[in-house]
Amino acid sequence: QVQLVESGGGLVQPGGSLRLSCAASGSIFTGTIFSINDMGWYRQAPGPGKQRELVARISSGGSTDYADSVKGRFTISRANGRNTWYLQMNSLKPEDTGVYYCNVAPVPQSDYWGQGTQVTVSS
Repeated sequence: QVQLVESGGGLVQPGGSLRLSCAASGSIFTGTIFSINDMGWYRQAPGPGKQRELVARISSGGSTDYADSVKGRFTISRANGRNTWYLQMNSLKPEDTGVYYCNVAPVPQSDYWGQGTQVTVSS
């Protein structure tokens, strides 16, 4: 069974930075699964009815794509040779607050969701 573990969240002031990490493990097929699929970082903002939105995506070939709300501020990357992904978040805004998850993209697998990591941007 594939496991995705996110870390690196925290409380930061507006304008600050955080680096999130996502580590995949658990299945003998993990290396194959995540080498052929795009990976993404998803954000679920606080409040009732908020859906998880894809904010950053990286292809197996290294191409990246970002939601307009984070473009120019967030950078997604992958550690070479490892099932580990990062999200560098700069110039954070209060509206970046939420729980961040990693999963395959653009269609996440329901049984891959981890516990997420909380990011709170507040003064």
